[in-house]
Amino acid sequence: MELSLALTLPRDEQTVPVARHIVRNAMEQVGVDEDCVYDVELALSEACTNVLLHSGPGDQYVVRLNLENRVGVIRVIDVGHGFDSARLQAGDPIPEAERGRGLVLMQALVDRVDLTSRAEAGTIVTLEKLLTYRDEALLVGRRKQV
Repeated sequence: MELSLALTLPRDEQTVPVARHIVRNAMEQVGVDEDCVYDVELALSEACTNVLLHSGPGDQYVVRLNLENRVGVIRVIDVGHGFDSARLQAGDPIPEAERGRGLVLMQALVDRVDLTSRAEAGTIVTLEKLLTYRDEALLVGRRKQV
């Protein structure tokens, strides 16, 4: 089974729940387990919120969802000013800080987080999660039909 979708959204706080809703419904419709859907949905919210807070100029951002059997991959892509992703990934947030915990939260919710950023070219946040399904028989049945 394979599912792929892409959303091009304006950089507006109202688009975060839209992206969450569409990704959640797509995953639920193909039978992804509720806990797994919740983890992906929350990590996606953090990634989208980071675009709104940090991406700089640019009217739009893109959310891409790819589900292929047992792996879900979400990419959140902006065309902002970029940042030093190696420095950010190496740093530890201050536990008492009100901001700066998004990356740690994303890392706790999904199996892999990758940040790719280039100066003046934007950032790609890749979230990868091994998927579990409500009914394993549905996944097996879908592979046999293909």
